[in-house]
Amino acid sequence: MIVTHYPGASAQQVEEEVTLPLENAIQQLPSLDNVSSISSNGLSQITVNIASQYHSSELPQIWDELRRRVGDASRLFPPGVVPPFVNDDFGDVFGFFFAISGDSFTNPELVRYAEQLRRELVLVPGVGKVAIGGVIPQQINVDISLAKMAARGITLNQLAAILARLNVVSSAGEIRVGSESIRLHPTGEFQSIDELGDLLVSPHGASATTRLRDIATLSRGLTDSPASIYHANGRQAVTMGVSFIPGVNVIDVGHALEARLQQMAADKPAGINIAIFYDQAAEVAHSVNGFITNFLMALAIVVGVLLVFMGVRSGIIIALSLALNVLGTLLIMYIWGIELQRISLGALIIALSMLVDNAIVIVEGVLIARQQGSPLLGRD
Repeated sequence: MIVTHYPGASAQQVEEEVTLPLENAIQQLPSLDNVSSISSNGLSQITVNIASQYHSSELPQIWDELRRRVGDASRLFPPGVVPPFVNDDFGDVFGFFFAISGDSFTNPELVRYAEQLRRELVLVPGVGKVAIGGVIPQQINVDISLAKMAARGITLNQLAAILARLNVVSSAGEIRVGSESIRLHPTGEFQSIDELGDLLVSPHGASATTRLRDIATLSRGLTDSPASIYHANGRQAVTMGVSFIPGVNVIDVGHALEARLQQMAADKPAGINIAIFYDQAAEVAHSVNGFITNFLMALAIVVGVLLVFMGVRSGIIIALSLALNVLGTLLIMYIWGIELQRISLGALIIALSMLVDNAIVIVEGVLIARQQGSPLLGRD
């Protein structure tokens, strides 16, 4: 999905100036299946579907080509259009999901600890991506006193222009000394709230010097409208989701993640709590163990009933046929790369009833034929 913001533009302007140029560029992709778009006030959303014949291993290269075409098209956008965002991982499924919380910890402190965990967990073999959720952006609050500002002859537009003009990263060229060059980099960046408070905001021609702290109160805080807020067990939290590389053994990766978290528990700050809400490895292990238990119970019941009503030979033959069918199915799944999932396990359990019926019918047919005097295969 390609999302582009165009603040203040109508739906028609968004379609004509943003959506259509992007669609024209995207439709040149040879791997494309179809494109759909939604143009609304200030927002363009384009959904791209890739043809089904392309393997998942080819998708990263396709997404890179898509980003290149979107980037080329965005150079022709009118002023005010926010650069497009290409989201190609919204379909990722987290196989390991947990929350980090603490009564005496702020959101930035929880996020810093989550970043430490992310750098460690992403190194675990089989881990594809580690995402952090619940991050509340920080901001500097400037509470302006209109009375003080008016007394010094400063307007809001003048103040906004001064703040926009300063604290800008720009290039001032370079100085060449022989074969070497020195880049001039006047950033003007504010390193602290005190530096921001020292900003001169006096209007042109003013007799007195006015700094920002003279007309405003500065404080550091969190944004008032975060995109998401998470709580775990009644406490503010940040979340971490881990997705796995396709084709890996989910159970092994899950155990490796838990072992890494236990190793890092010694360095965990006092008061930090980690609550695991979803562990796909445990779910898969439970499903596999449940299938094995059900299979063995079904096999034991079937064999027991058959031994009683059909004799020892018939019961053993039917039990062996069930075991060989299941083992053969698992072997074919392994050769073809079919993973043990809920659907495949459920299909095997359902197939057990059909296998039992077929085995009973075949054995009964052989017994009846033998009772009627039919010769064995290959004999007169």
